Amino acid sequence: MTVSLTELSEADAEHLRRCIELAAEALEAGDEPFGSVLVDPSGTAVFEDRNRVSGGDRTRHPEFEIARWAVANMTPEDRARSTVYTSGEHCPMCAAAHAWVGLGPIIYATGTEQTRSWYDDWGIESGPVSPLPIRQVGPGIEVRGPVEELAAEVRGLHARMLGISDELS
Repeated sequence: MTVSLTELSEADAEHLRRCIELAAEALEAGDEPFGSVLVDPSGTAVFEDRNRVSGGDRTRHPEFEIARWAVANMTPEDRARSTVYTSGEHCPMCAAAHAWVGLGPIIYATGTEQTRSWYDDWGIESGPVSPLPIRQVGPGIEVRGPVEELAAEVRGLHARMLGISDELS
Protein backbone atom coordinates (compact mmCIF):
# COMPACT_ATOMS: atom_id res chain seq x y z
CA MET A 1 0.00 0.00 0.00
CA THR A 2 1.38 3.39 -1.00
CA VAL A 3 2.44 5.59 1.90
CA SER A 4 3.36 9.26 2.13
CA LEU A 5 6.54 10.65 3.65
CA THR A 6 4.28 12.34 6.20
CA GLU A 7 3.25 8.88 7.43
CA LEU A 8 6.86 7.92 8.12
CA SER A 9 9.16 9.14 10.85
CA GLU A 10 11.89 11.65 10.08
CA ALA A 11 14.44 8.85 10.60
CA ASP A 12 12.59 6.58 8.14
CA ALA A 13 12.64 9.36 5.53
CA GLU A 14 16.37 9.98 6.09
CA HIS A 15 17.18 6.29 5.66
CA LEU A 16 15.14 6.11 2.45
CA ARG A 17 16.92 9.18 1.10
CA ARG A 18 20.25 7.50 1.87
CA CYS A 19 19.07 4.48 -0.11
CA ILE A 20 18.38 6.70 -3.10
CA GLU A 21 21.85 8.28 -2.72
CA LEU A 22 23.33 4.78 -2.77
CA ALA A 23 21.26 3.95 -5.86
CA ALA A 24 22.68 7.04 -7.57
CA GLU A 25 26.20 5.94 -6.55
CA ALA A 26 25.50 2.53 -8.08
CA LEU A 27 24.40 4.16 -11.33
CA GLU A 28 27.52 6.36 -11.41
CA ALA A 29 29.63 3.20 -10.97
CA GLY A 30 27.91 1.49 -13.90
CA ASP A 31 25.50 -0.62 -11.87
CA GLU A 32 21.73 -0.77 -11.67
CA PRO A 33 20.35 1.96 -9.38
CA PHE A 34 19.47 0.22 -6.13
CA GLY A 35 20.66 0.98 -2.60
CA SER A 36 19.78 -0.35 0.85
CA VAL A 37 20.44 0.37 4.52
CA LEU A 38 20.15 -1.93 7.56
CA VAL A 39 19.14 -0.17 10.78
CA ASP A 40 19.53 -1.99 14.09
CA PRO A 41 16.98 -1.94 16.93
CA SER A 42 18.58 1.17 18.46
CA GLY A 43 18.02 3.12 15.23
CA THR A 44 21.65 3.05 14.08
CA ALA A 45 22.48 2.35 10.44
CA VAL A 46 24.89 -0.58 10.76
CA PHE A 47 25.32 -1.66 7.14
CA GLU A 48 24.62 -0.18 3.73
CA ASP A 49 25.32 -1.23 0.18
CA ARG A 50 24.39 -0.63 -3.43
CA ASN A 51 23.95 -2.89 -6.44
CA ARG A 52 27.20 -4.42 -7.67
CA VAL A 53 25.96 -6.56 -10.55
CA SER A 54 28.01 -4.98 -13.36
CA GLY A 55 30.80 -7.51 -12.81
CA GLY A 56 28.51 -10.32 -13.96
CA ASP A 57 27.31 -11.74 -10.63
CA ARG A 58 23.57 -10.94 -10.79
CA THR A 59 23.14 -11.90 -7.11
CA ARG A 60 25.14 -8.87 -5.89
CA HIS A 61 22.04 -6.99 -4.74
CA PRO A 62 22.35 -4.80 -1.63
CA GLU A 63 19.41 -6.51 0.08
CA PHE A 64 21.10 -9.90 -0.33
CA GLU A 65 24.35 -8.47 1.05
CA ILE A 66 22.41 -7.12 4.04
CA ALA A 67 21.07 -10.61 4.76
CA ARG A 68 24.58 -12.09 4.59
CA TRP A 69 26.04 -9.36 6.79
CA ALA A 70 23.24 -9.61 9.34
CA VAL A 71 23.73 -13.37 9.82
CA ALA A 72 27.45 -12.87 10.40
CA ASN A 73 27.15 -9.86 12.71
CA MET A 74 23.80 -9.85 14.54
CA THR A 75 21.92 -12.12 16.89
CA PRO A 76 18.65 -13.61 15.65
CA GLU A 77 16.81 -11.36 18.11
CA ASP A 78 18.49 -8.20 16.80
CA ARG A 79 17.88 -9.23 13.19
CA ALA A 80 14.16 -9.61 13.89
CA ARG A 81 14.00 -6.14 15.45
CA SER A 82 16.02 -4.42 12.71
CA THR A 83 14.59 -2.59 9.70
CA VAL A 84 15.78 -2.75 6.11
CA TYR A 85 15.31 0.37 3.99
CA THR A 86 15.67 0.15 0.24
CA SER A 87 15.26 2.27 -2.87
CA GLY A 88 13.30 -0.49 -4.62
CA GLU A 89 11.18 -3.35 -3.36
CA HIS A 90 13.17 -6.57 -2.89
CA CYS A 91 13.28 -8.98 -5.80
CA PRO A 92 12.18 -12.58 -5.03
CA MET A 93 15.78 -13.69 -4.35
CA CYS A 94 16.35 -10.90 -1.83
CA ALA A 95 12.90 -11.28 -0.24
CA ALA A 96 13.63 -14.98 0.32
CA ALA A 97 17.05 -14.21 1.84
CA HIS A 98 15.42 -11.60 4.11
CA ALA A 99 12.82 -14.12 5.29
CA TRP A 100 15.30 -16.97 5.75
CA VAL A 101 17.64 -14.95 7.98
CA GLY A 102 14.76 -13.50 10.02
CA LEU A 103 15.18 -9.79 9.39
CA GLY A 104 12.47 -7.37 10.55
CA PRO A 105 10.37 -4.92 8.55
CA ILE A 106 11.17 -3.55 5.10
CA ILE A 107 10.45 0.03 4.10
CA TYR A 108 10.93 0.74 0.41
CA ALA A 109 10.79 3.85 -1.76
CA THR A 110 9.43 2.26 -4.94
CA GLY A 111 7.58 -0.99 -5.56
CA THR A 112 7.86 -3.87 -7.98
CA GLU A 113 4.61 -2.93 -9.73
CA GLN A 114 5.82 0.66 -10.22
CA THR A 115 9.17 -0.40 -11.63
CA ARG A 116 7.57 -3.00 -13.89
CA SER A 117 5.11 -0.41 -15.22
CA TRP A 118 7.96 2.04 -15.95
CA TYR A 119 9.83 -0.63 -17.88
CA ASP A 120 6.62 -1.57 -19.76
CA ASP A 121 6.14 2.12 -20.66
CA TRP A 122 9.69 2.18 -22.03
CA GLY A 123 9.31 -1.10 -23.94
CA ILE A 124 11.83 -2.95 -21.77
CA GLU A 125 11.18 -6.67 -21.27
CA SER A 126 11.15 -8.36 -17.87
CA GLY A 127 14.24 -10.15 -16.65
CA PRO A 128 14.53 -13.92 -16.17
CA VAL A 129 12.81 -13.90 -12.72
CA SER A 130 9.13 -13.14 -12.14
CA PRO A 131 8.73 -9.73 -10.47
CA LEU A 132 6.90 -10.97 -7.38
CA PRO A 133 6.07 -8.62 -4.49
CA ILE A 134 7.79 -9.25 -1.15
CA ARG A 135 4.63 -10.47 0.57
CA GLN A 136 4.17 -13.17 -2.05
CA VAL A 137 7.66 -14.53 -1.35
CA GLY A 138 7.79 -13.90 2.41
CA PRO A 139 4.20 -13.56 3.62
CA GLY A 140 5.29 -12.93 7.21
CA ILE A 141 7.49 -9.93 6.38
CA GLU A 142 6.13 -6.56 7.50
CA VAL A 143 6.33 -4.17 4.55
CA ARG A 144 5.76 -0.43 4.08
CA GLY A 145 5.94 1.21 0.70
CA PRO A 146 6.07 2.49 -1.90
CA VAL A 147 6.52 6.12 -0.85
CA GLU A 148 4.74 8.31 -3.40
CA GLU A 149 6.99 11.37 -3.06
CA LEU A 150 10.14 9.39 -3.93
CA ALA A 151 8.91 7.66 -7.11
CA ALA A 152 9.91 10.35 -9.64
CA GLU A 153 13.49 10.49 -8.38
CA VAL A 154 13.93 6.72 -8.52
CA ARG A 155 12.20 6.54 -11.92
CA GLY A 156 14.68 9.14 -13.15
CA LEU A 157 17.63 6.98 -12.07
CA HIS A 158 16.23 4.00 -13.98
CA ALA A 159 15.58 6.16 -17.06
CA ARG A 160 19.19 7.44 -16.93
CA MET A 161 20.51 3.88 -16.66
CA LEU A 162 18.57 2.93 -19.78
CA GLY A 163 19.48 6.11 -21.66
CA ILE A 164 15.84 7.12 -21.86
CA SER A 165 14.63 10.69 -21.88
CA ASP A 166 11.75 10.52 -19.44
CA GLU A 167 9.51 13.56 -19.06
CA LEU A 168 8.09 12.23 -15.76
CA SER A 169 11.42 12.12 -13.93
